[in-house]
Order: sequence, then C-alpha cells, then structure tokens
Amino acid sequence: MSRVLVALRLQTTPERAFEAFTSEIARWWRPNTLFQFTGQDTGELRFEPGVGGRFLMRLRDGTDFEIGRVHTWVPPVELGFSWRQQSFAPAQSTHVRVRFEPVDGETRVTVEHTAWDSIPQRHVARHNFPLHVFQLRHAEWWQSLLASLARSVTPE
Repeated sequence: MSRVLVALRLQTTPERAFEAFTSEIARWWRPNTLFQFTGQDTGELRFEPGVGGRFLMRLRDGTDFEIGRVHTWVPPVELGFSWRQQSFAPAQSTHVRVRFEPVDGETRVTVEHTAWDSIPQRHVARHNFPLHVFQLRHAEWWQSLLASLARSVTPE
C-alpha cells in the first residue's frame, strides 16, 4: 500500500483543530495547480458533518463536485474520508485519515493519504510521475496545507 504521511503540531486543542479542519476548511485550504479536483479548481470546500457526509467543492457555477464521503467522524480524535478527482473512473478513489492528538499542550495533526498506487502512473492525476516522486510532491502539498491550517488557528 502506498501512502503519504505528514504531521504538524498546532498551538491549539484537538477540539479546535478538528473544528478548524472540518468546519473552516474554506478558510485555510490552498488550491494547488498540480493537484486539482476539477478543471475549474477555484471552488470552496466543505464537509457535511458525520459518517456518510460528503466532502464537497462548490464550483463557481454553483454546482457541487463530490470529492468523497466521510467514513470516520470522531471529534476531536479522527476524521476519515474518501478522495477522488473528477478525472478518476467511478471505482477509483484514494483515502485520507486525519488524527488529532494532544502533545505537550499542543495538537499533532497527522494526515495519511493512501491508495495512490491504485491510480495508474499515466493517469492525468499522477502527471506521469513515478509513485515515489508523486508521493513526495503530494506530501509537500499536504505540509503546506497543514501550515496554513496552523496559521488559521494560532492565537495572535
């Protein structure tokens, strides 16, 4: 199994980190031109809370693109959801697991993004990168996303 694994400590509680990750994702998420959900990747992201909820992008034309479904919703401990891009075949998806762990008065947020090996190297989502190169680039993006999340919850 392939995976991207990144973690970052946030100067906040697990409750606040989980809330910001799920309810305020539109504030801290930064699109990446290399890893787009759709061809018009300037929409606003949101989660529908709870198991079975959708992970959505509201596009500029007002329609929603369903990125995935929530399969784990345990505030403030863990979030899990499927992840797909518009170019994926109906049966193709990857999976994201996010853990929120208290550590020395802070919260370690760990993102594990798996199943990229199920997406062929020649697929447009992989940009023809060998798996290890793709995973490195995707990990860099997740790191920048977590840094943006940290800035959004850090007290001034």
